[in-house]
Amino acid sequence: MEETTGYRLTLCLQKLSDAEFLKFKELLRNAPEKHKLKPIPWTTIKRTSRKDMEMLLNTHYPERVWGISLRLFLDINREDLWIMTQELKRDKQRPYKETMKTIFKYIWTQENYIHFQNEEYQVIIKKQYSALQETFDHQLKPVTAVVLGNIGEGKSTFLRKAMLDWASGNLWQNRFQYVFFFSLISLNNITELSLAQLLLSKLSESSEALDDILSNPKRILFILEGFDYLNFDLELRTNLCSDWRKHLPTQIVLGSLLQKVMLPESSLLLELGPQSEPKIYPLLQYPKNIIIGGFNSAMQLYCMLFFNIDKGLEVFKYIQTSKPLFSLCSNPYACWMVCSTLKQQCDRGDRIILPLGTDTILYTMFMLSSFRSVYANCSSKENRARLKTLCTLAVEGMWKRVFVFNSEDLRRNRICESEQTVWLQVNFLNTRGDCFVFYNPALQWYFAALFYFLREDKDKPHPIIGSLPQLLKEIYACGETQWSMTGIFVFGIATEIVAAMLKPHFGFIPSKEVRQEILKCFRSLGQGDCSGKLSPQRLFDGLLDSQEEPFETQVLDLFEEMTIDISSTDELSLAKIYLLKSQKLKKLHLHIQHRIFSEIYNPEEGDLEEFTQEKTKIKKEWSELCRIFQNLQVLDLDSCNFSETAIQDLCSSMSPPLMMPLNAFKLQRMSCSFMTNFGNGALFPTLLRLPHLKSLNLYGTNLSSDVVENMCSVLKCPTCRVEELLLGNCDISSEACGVIATSLTKCKVKHLSLVENPLKNEGVMLLCQILKHPSCVLKTLMLSYCCLTFIACGHLYEALLCNRSLSLLDLGSNFLEDTGVNILCEALKDPTCCLQELWLSGCYLTTACCEGISAVLLRNKNLKTLKLGNNSIQDTGVQQLCEALRNPECKLQCLGLDMCEFTTGSCADLALALTKCKTLTSLNLDWMTFDPDGLELLCEALNHKACNLKVLGLDKSASSKESQMLLEGVEKKNLIILHYPWINEERKKRGVCLVWNSKN
Repeated sequence: MEETTGYRLTLCLQKLSDAEFLKFKELLRNAPEKHKLKPIPWTTIKRTSRKDMEMLLNTHYPERVWGISLRLFLDINREDLWIMTQELKRDKQRPYKETMKTIFKYIWTQENYIHFQNEEYQVIIKKQYSALQETFDHQLKPVTAVVLGNIGEGKSTFLRKAMLDWASGNLWQNRFQYVFFFSLISLNNITELSLAQLLLSKLSESSEALDDILSNPKRILFILEGFDYLNFDLELRTNLCSDWRKHLPTQIVLGSLLQKVMLPESSLLLELGPQSEPKIYPLLQYPKNIIIGGFNSAMQLYCMLFFNIDKGLEVFKYIQTSKPLFSLCSNPYACWMVCSTLKQQCDRGDRIILPLGTDTILYTMFMLSSFRSVYANCSSKENRARLKTLCTLAVEGMWKRVFVFNSEDLRRNRICESEQTVWLQVNFLNTRGDCFVFYNPALQWYFAALFYFLREDKDKPHPIIGSLPQLLKEIYACGETQWSMTGIFVFGIATEIVAAMLKPHFGFIPSKEVRQEILKCFRSLGQGDCSGKLSPQRLFDGLLDSQEEPFETQVLDLFEEMTIDISSTDELSLAKIYLLKSQKLKKLHLHIQHRIFSEIYNPEEGDLEEFTQEKTKIKKEWSELCRIFQNLQVLDLDSCNFSETAIQDLCSSMSPPLMMPLNAFKLQRMSCSFMTNFGNGALFPTLLRLPHLKSLNLYGTNLSSDVVENMCSVLKCPTCRVEELLLGNCDISSEACGVIATSLTKCKVKHLSLVENPLKNEGVMLLCQILKHPSCVLKTLMLSYCCLTFIACGHLYEALLCNRSLSLLDLGSNFLEDTGVNILCEALKDPTCCLQELWLSGCYLTTACCEGISAVLLRNKNLKTLKLGNNSIQDTGVQQLCEALRNPECKLQCLGLDMCEFTTGSCADLALALTKCKTLTSLNLDWMTFDPDGLELLCEALNHKACNLKVLGLDKSASSKESQMLLEGVEKKNLIILHYPWINEERKKRGVCLVWNSKN
């Protein structure tokens, strides 16, 4: 746990270079003579580490530690450490706010890479700082605020400045009496704690009592950073706790605080990065956003402060010459690395070389420049071994999800004390109390990636560290977002240019071999169970850092199908670049979030000029992206939020240029489900005339009567070849249904889904009139959830007797009752009725209709599938159905009896039917539970040689262990037992799509 007492003598000692620490030891050796103290043996002093030095002093001079240390720091000319030690040795009963002021003043002046003075920094963050003040106004209401931004853009710096300003009396003085700052990265190794314990770690040097502090939670603010690096999930939970004294799992304590169960009247200020925002944001109550966006406008000032005015202007002009580099330097941490690298080059008298505009090249140049400043005269073999220890620490921490390391972690990875000092000196590592962290989390990802290029065949396998294929699978197929930067760096280091940069200093870098391993891994992932889970967007980020076109082509050619979620302008631009290069792509599932095409200006997200420029860029990028659509076979634009302009661009992409034949468009299937703005139907004249288009799904997209008329007018054109039309949940009225019906005699539609529309009996009547027409070629009609009653069955009765093409009729979840089904049965008994599948799940049926259904099973040889799930069939009804199944005249193949309210008493009838009915291959008994005796009867029948069943719908997990063993034994007989056995087939035929979310 990160404690305020961590900023004590050990921290000061870790700031000393090797030479300074040796001088400190020599002066300590002579100190007893000056102060008449008992001497410490020189051999003891000499072998004492920085961490153990504080204990040594406390052991020998318990009352004189602070005084001796202060004198020694002055003697070695480290006045900054003298000041820090002086402030921390003051009366330990001082107020909490004073302690925080000391700590955060030191952090601000010594441990950040922002070279601005307070006034200059205030100018740069003026907008965000004003938002911070306004968000927590004088009203004592609980507020949750979220600081958002990319890695390295200064979110933590912003929060630390806020903490310093509060402690200094410059912020929130009339609002918060206590502000607690926690870096959550320090909680990763703590499995259980209480909020009281967490707070006491901050109050250990103050006089305030915890009970007094928490008696007025309205005056308390919690600042929490580091959510991106938690190694446990904070999910929406119900087992939360309001007791701040109670010891609980760490995630429960944090979750209770975030979800306002614990101290609900307190306020929260959170730092969320790209990885944590989608996970944490949904847990929060009415969060207010503060967006940190780098400092494009302050870059020139930053360069002048880092160097001097003249040199800073020169460096800034250099940066401006490269657009990619300028873009990188809008990130404060990246800008600091660029300036640090250039300064080291100048100090060595080297020719100034600007890093090219990729993350990996920038990090590599920074690493090389810093490394050379200490180890320039060492051999590449020595350097490789030295760097490899740091990389091993980084990658081991990544696989263990550890970001704070103690001295033992460093020793175990063979990082000696002198190297610890060097890594601190060159800003590869930083101290956190008496522990270590990488100077920036992205540096840990970089060194973790570099590990896979430094290891050799002779190296022993590490028990914790996974192989490169395992790493790539975790990042690109298993959703390990925390490691995404490591994936980018792997792609970047595998380039020839980076390998050439590293080789003179660290020996051979197997970039070609790693590239082949990457290709092999993606080829394997694409063919296995992970094929549908691969993340093209993370792959695009890696390819952007690679920028080697032959390799890009090899990777992209592995993909025939991609699923992409676009939530920002940058993601749209990146998707455009690589989708246009994906020559083998056939299927694209694309989701574009609301803010992309939103034309409503939000002042919180930037000024009006930036908004206008962004919209102009979006229009250009979208227009270019649409060019890919002509080469696709399947296009899903699911849950997209288009503007009128975006719809127009989509229409234009479907209209071939004058010199391009219409046959050049390969699109066969298109889905536009849950589209919020489908326009006036202008897309239909171009889309529905595409020569290869066979299927159109508009599920969840509201269609006005005018749009339906436009669609139907094109459907009737001879050039329209659409055979599958899925219009579920489109708010289609009975009148609009009539318009669709009239088109069925003149179009090629064979599969029509109108599920979840308020068609009512009137709409079905209009459909049935067309079904009786000899020109109607409809084979499948899906009408579940259409507000139908038994009256509709009267119209369907006539249609079924006349129609010779309809093979599947879905009437599920309508209020048909026994009366309606008995009417249908009269039609089905007619030997000329061609219907093969009838879906009647959830139609409010009882045992009373089973006699008529049983008669159909005996007389109708065409009916192969009957779904009666979610009806009150009960034991008597099942008995009647099983009697029909045992008759040789019955030809049924699939029977659905899930949730039909029968008991174990029906198992004997079902068992006998299974051994007698030669045609039955699929039986759904899902959601039914049976006693062991009844299940044993079923299993005996399933094992019988006369049983031909191939699929059984049943939830095995709901049965006892003994019953599960029986079912597992039955499965060995080539029988598949599934929970929800038909759900995918039913959704597909109905055209039902789920509302998009990031996990779909």
